[in-house]
Amino acid sequence: MTSPASGSPWDLTGRVAVVTGASSGIGRATAVLLKQRGASVLAVARNAQRLETLRREAGVEVMALALGAPKTCDEAMASAHALGPVTILVNCAGLGGYLDRPIWEQSSEAWRATHETNLDVPFELTKRVAADIRQEGWGRVIMISSTAGEVGAPSQPAYCSSKHAVIGLMRATAMDLAPLNATSNAILPGWVKTEMADQDAIREAAERGMAVERVWAERAADNPAGRVVTPEEIAEVVCFLASPAASGINGQAITVSLGSLW
Repeated sequence: MTSPASGSPWDLTGRVAVVTGASSGIGRATAVLLKQRGASVLAVARNAQRLETLRREAGVEVMALALGAPKTCDEAMASAHALGPVTILVNCAGLGGYLDRPIWEQSSEAWRATHETNLDVPFELTKRVAADIRQEGWGRVIMISSTAGEVGAPSQPAYCSSKHAVIGLMRATAMDLAPLNATSNAILPGWVKTEMADQDAIREAAERGMAVERVWAERAADNPAGRVVTPEEIAEVVCFLASPAASGINGQAITVSLGSLW
């Protein structure tokens, strides 16, 4: 893929982006594409080995870090600031619904862990990046929510509530950033073939006594397009929202699901 011409509405040259959950799936695809569009990218995730592969293949900066407490968010921002003021943030790291249980079995520990990763970390990073955005007079914040952010799902109380909440965080942030020539939006993917979604498929397959491949085949068949969304398709939407071309889009929850409601 060729980089956009300098000065085009897609060009992100001179911008610094932080992408969380960047060692695989949507986060990885997003880090790669943002770099191709000209941004300086810090990819943050837990898996150091995968991040090193990403660094070699895509030329992005990487940081192996388990984001959680505010201190870890400070550490990520300190590394990003070596590249310059951060004006693009993609909150992609998340814990999946496969960790949840029916509400009567849901543990308080799993509830708190899911909300820490899916909601608290986006809040802490957005708060810090917003300070840079105020200084620079331009910015983009993109939250990766889920179609589960608008509907309920059985045995997913923590996941659904955290993905609903991050949409509320996005909308409130959008109002604060609007006067600063900046935007905040969320993407709600449907089924995407990622490792996290595959863990959900493994659990469903075990519960139903069937092969994991059949679960994915059913998900594809239930989609009007006959397939599931790819990480690269989500990354394209992220990079559009991160670009100058998306200056008029703010406070929106954008579903990317090939027409499926789930």
